[in-house]
Amino acid sequence: MGERKDRLIAFVLYPGASPLELVGPLTVLRDLRIGTRYRSVVVAEQLEPMQSDTSLRLVAARTFEEVQRPFALFVPGGAGAELAARDAALLAYVRTAGATAQIVGSTGNGAVILAAAGLLTGRRVATHWAYRDVIESAGATYVAERWVEDGPLLTAAGSAAGIDAMLHLTAKLRSESAARLAQLWMEYDPQPPFGRPDPKDRDASLAATLRSRPAFTVGQQGGSPDVSA
Repeated sequence: MGERKDRLIAFVLYPGASPLELVGPLTVLRDLRIGTRYRSVVVAEQLEPMQSDTSLRLVAARTFEEVQRPFALFVPGGAGAELAARDAALLAYVRTAGATAQIVGSTGNGAVILAAAGLLTGRRVATHWAYRDVIESAGATYVAERWVEDGPLLTAAGSAAGIDAMLHLTAKLRSESAARLAQLWMEYDPQPPFGRPDPKDRDASLAATLRSRPAFTVGQQGGSPDVSA
């Protein structure tokens, strides 16, 4: 018998990535390895600690060179996404790995990196609401949903929506019962204390405040903007 070859689900790490958009999906997928060939792995250009957009530093497990043809490729969002979208080495990896991956996706404004790599043209895409114009200028169609599947593309809106998308992926790659088990284990039942975010209406003034802060300026990195009164 030949050696079993794992199907790697690669998550791209870069400076300023959001831990929630990386760890949330990885937590959902942690049990996908049981009884299957699927394995999750975090990849980066180099194996060195990277500052996230919080006080946490993150380290990838494998380099781009070591995972050249993953089964699936996902790009998390974060305050550093726009700067990462101008990183030639990162874009080259996303472009080439995405060309052969059976599934390609992003969470939040990680879609900006997919757009820069030319992988969103003609596709329906979910992303953070503040980046609608960016992905539409790349020839994609913005969809105001938690997650969207369009052919091989699986994209999610901001942060926690990546959990939703990975639950869908788990059901697709393994079974609905496996996805429900992951959801049960995480006690995943989002009920925001202030209701669902509504940047068009109820939260319009807060949305305007966010857009004016440095976190939404190209190339800026940092934590979440302070929107206190």
